[in-house]
Amino acid sequence: MNLASLDLNLLVSLDALLQQRSVTRAATQMGLSQPALSASLARLRRHFGDELLTRVGNEYRLTPMAVQLKELTRIALGGVERVFTAQPEFDPASSNREFTFLASDYWVAVLGDTVAELLAEEAPGARLRLAANTPSAVDRADQILLATDLLVLPHGFLTGLSHRDLYRDEWVCVVSADNPVVEEGLTVEHLETLPWVVTFHGPTAATPAERHLRMRGIEPRVQVITEQFLTVPGLVAGTDRIALLQRRLVELLPLNLGVRALPPPVEVGPLLEAMWWHPVYDDDPEHAYLRDLVVRAARQVVDTAV
Repeated sequence: MNLASLDLNLLVSLDALLQQRSVTRAATQMGLSQPALSASLARLRRHFGDELLTRVGNEYRLTPMAVQLKELTRIALGGVERVFTAQPEFDPASSNREFTFLASDYWVAVLGDTVAELLAEEAPGARLRLAANTPSAVDRADQILLATDLLVLPHGFLTGLSHRDLYRDEWVCVVSADNPVVEEGLTVEHLETLPWVVTFHGPTAATPAERHLRMRGIEPRVQVITEQFLTVPGLVAGTDRIALLQRRLVELLPLNLGVRALPPPVEVGPLLEAMWWHPVYDDDPEHAYLRDLVVRAARQVVDTAV
């Protein structure tokens, strides 16, 4: 396809239409008249050979093609913005950039505040956007990272992307403080028989520690699945459930949550937290500054920063 023959303004119209699912609302967002945006929609429909928006009752719904295009369009626009806002040098003090992270609530609890504080000191006009690193985002990290600055994730999930190691942590087992079954410590039998609370459970969405258990032939009896590490203590306290959590997160928890941490009875592997980004940003001055800021935050907070 010859991009020179395309009107790239249609990309902005497409994004607004897919996000708003309404010609009227999209036109208002773009500051255009409704007839002008209707004309753009007609051109887009001809280009894709698809209706994109279909009326159902009093509302418009996205066609399957439109659903497929929605995130791709947002990624493409993010890339275009990065191209036209690129600068040969980066001055944090004068920046009004929004830096975006995909990160778990665990990482936000450990380092998020320090990263935000450093950014506020050095780049007071910049913003920090923190979004959850969901399994679907991790599975499509090579696409997502074209429009997102950093994905914070331990080793064991990604390959083929640029990365920098941040710090080491370790996994501990969390049980209810009043659970009499484990008064004398955990055994392999406990791991096999007690009900589990797990995070990001699935073929490609288990934590490295959970995968390590399976490699040893220990199959957790999953009772509850959550995608927020900070919800795990409340799902364990007062029950016979067991879970794995990062030691640094457990140390940040209030003392009255009704849980206690025990060492696993088997080796579950280390946790090496890292930040990942798309290689196209290896030499980007803004991105290099952000990566350096995160490394400095890790060294300031964590005693095993790497």
